[in-house]
Amino acid sequence: MLLILSDDLNTSLGCYGHPRCRTPHLDRLAARGVRFERMYCQFPICGASRSSLMTGLYPYSTGDLSNTTTFRQRHPQLVTLSQLFMQNDYHAARVSKIYHMGIPRDILAGTAGADDPASWQAAYNIQGDEQNTAGRSVDHSPGWNSSQTFLRVEAAEDDLAMADGKAATKAIELLKQHRDRPFFLAVGFVRPHVPLVAPKAYFDSYPDDAMVPADVLADDLDDVGRPTRNYKTTGKLKIRSQDIPAIHAAYYSAVSHMDAQVGRLLDALAQLDLQDNTIVVFSSDHGYHLGEHHKWQKQHLFEQTTRVPFILSVPWLPKTHGRAAERICELVDLYPTLADLCRLPPPGHLQGQSLRPLLEDVDTPQWTKRTALTVSTRGGVSLRTPDWRYTQWNDGEDEELYDLRNDPDEFHNVADQPKYQAVRKRLAEQLQAKKQAAGA
Repeated sequence: MLLILSDDLNTSLGCYGHPRCRTPHLDRLAARGVRFERMYCQFPICGASRSSLMTGLYPYSTGDLSNTTTFRQRHPQLVTLSQLFMQNDYHAARVSKIYHMGIPRDILAGTAGADDPASWQAAYNIQGDEQNTAGRSVDHSPGWNSSQTFLRVEAAEDDLAMADGKAATKAIELLKQHRDRPFFLAVGFVRPHVPLVAPKAYFDSYPDDAMVPADVLADDLDDVGRPTRNYKTTGKLKIRSQDIPAIHAAYYSAVSHMDAQVGRLLDALAQLDLQDNTIVVFSSDHGYHLGEHHKWQKQHLFEQTTRVPFILSVPWLPKTHGRAAERICELVDLYPTLADLCRLPPPGHLQGQSLRPLLEDVDTPQWTKRTALTVSTRGGVSLRTPDWRYTQWNDGEDEELYDLRNDPDEFHNVADQPKYQAVRKRLAEQLQAKKQAAGA
């Protein structure tokens, strides 16, 4: 079992139809598995999302609503995903960021961040130079004084000297060591989290003048609530319009570098004769804004931050390889899925559903989930259905409603329009019911 998590990655992947970002290795993984088109995270921030994924609980139930790992305070005896495998004679190991780590802080120091030690028999931190890496460095958000600034570093060294290159090298070493016994190996790649560090060759393949920034409406945020209107906007972050194409180029460069490390892992599975009996999962912890809605990074509740790339490759279910599952799914579904696929008795606390029916038939009527719940800061919570997004901020004081059939870019908030009141009321009731089921 190989679980690969990327950091701050949206669906800028070739297999998801992105026109510019090149990800040949994730594309070949998708060809050997199912690509989930409507997979949603439970919190668009690293720590809360990752603890939800690893526990199989919504954030309301974990109690993790920030970049810390505190679920043990509420559930000291809880069996995490990797612990379930450990209890069934698998060797469980972590390489780099699976639970929350401060990037770049914990990579610079080689420390574990908010890891859950009980989840692993072995854990390996990665140390790297991050923004101090030798090479040309440019700050594309000079007006923003933060560790999360869009700093671009065109590294003079190659992939193997980067943090993710080192993580892949360690993971390959562990695959070789444990190839003859059942294993659960979780590998965390930190790119494309800022700083946007990658070997110079990747930047050379993404010239700034070939980038196409997102379409935005000048008044796009006029109809959203105050808690989110000015949060991490282009103006607030003082990002200059002339720097936006360069940010896109740097982000895609970091994605392609991360993709190459995924390729190294896939090659190792093939070389070690593990390809045909190893489940491979690739996901991001949450999505990411690159200027859509005049917004950047995470903690928002639009499609770009709540939707994640998710690929699940099960070698012995070839019928659906290369197919896309279009149904609404949630990252909380991963834990029961892996327990199901590996025939492990799942603990009773799980709040998700096994994705196995979709892995056997992407169009199956057996998959009945119709909504995804995503929680955020500032009293934010959003319900995604096949045709609608309904969002509340400030604990319900501000509302957003988007008709995704007619407004897929979520430009027009229709929550106050009379003709949508029946829909708004119905979705508000569904949201409340789902929140309660999720432990709110």
